[in-house]
Amino acid sequence: MAIFDPKQKVIAGYQKSIDDKKNSIKKYYDEIGRMYYGQYKDMNLDVTKDINTRCDAVSTLYDEIDDLNIKILHEKGLKLCPKCRTENALTYAFCFKCGSRFDDPDAVIDEAAISGAPAAAPVTAAVPDPIEMEPAAEEVPAEDVAAEETEAPAEEA
Repeated sequence: MAIFDPKQKVIAGYQKSIDDKKNSIKKYYDEIGRMYYGQYKDMNLDVTKDINTRCDAVSTLYDEIDDLNIKILHEKGLKLCPKCRTENALTYAFCFKCGSRFDDPDAVIDEAAISGAPAAAPVTAAVPDPIEMEPAAEEVPAEDVAAEETEAPAEEA
């Protein structure tokens, strides 16, 4: 790979962002530990709300790291199987390890490869030329149909 590969530059940016988020997580862990210890030392001190806020921030950072890792895989032309977490090519419709199906528009399903049969030619419906179409039969107005329906029971009686 060339040193100036644009994909590598994007991946390096994502990786730097991941490293920054991991450092932030370490800082939050340190703060949580200090707060918890402070609460242990002084039973009158209640820092539960502060601890919960920092724990939520850590969870958010972990989610962001997961999203960045997925972006890195996409830059490499890969995606993760949601079932077994194996890396697969973006164009795969099924995981090559566990066989689970991917539900994404990039996946190409080769039905012939699945069934082992040769691929059939696409079927196209024959559409008649508008000139060759016969005119539709005359339609009876709805008022006439309603009048005929009301007259029919009167004749039976």
